[in-house]
Amino acid sequence: MRTHLHRPLGDRAAQAFGAFGEYGAGWAAIGFIGAAADPRRRPRLLAAALAGPCAVGLNSLAKRMVGRERPVIEGHPPLGPAPSKLSFPSAHSTSAVAAATVLGRVAPRTRAALWTLAALICVGRPYLGMHYPSDVLAGVALGYGIGRLWPLPPEPGEAGEAGEPEEDR
Repeated sequence: MRTHLHRPLGDRAAQAFGAFGEYGAGWAAIGFIGAAADPRRRPRLLAAALAGPCAVGLNSLAKRMVGRERPVIEGHPPLGPAPSKLSFPSAHSTSAVAAATVLGRVAPRTRAALWTLAALICVGRPYLGMHYPSDVLAGVALGYGIGRLWPLPPEPGEAGEAGEPEEDR
């Protein structure tokens, strides 16, 4: 992906999606904005806002355990910054999928948009030369697990059998 099909607009778009996903900050912003706009789901959205940044921290532990270095492609340096030389699993992919999963649990109608954004971030990682495809796949798996297990407070008056709202089951 790093050596073919590059165009300036694609490069800028992938870089913008990468910047949005840096440290899970863009995902946290979505949760905080949602919490400000929706008082009824505010506690759940505030909890969901923390999933992306926390997923980056969990990912960092996995990266240290594996120790795989980022790809080096002769004549094609990465098109983005990296906080470390470690690449497996992709932190952007982990936080994007974790956040999209948790926010989608809270607001099911937004799932398509959230997953589209997460997919664009994930595809951008090898496109920019930051990760191997397997780094992204591992990040997706880790992020999905985090997103499904992320604790959320129940919505008042809508708790089901397992304390989850009807839309979560």
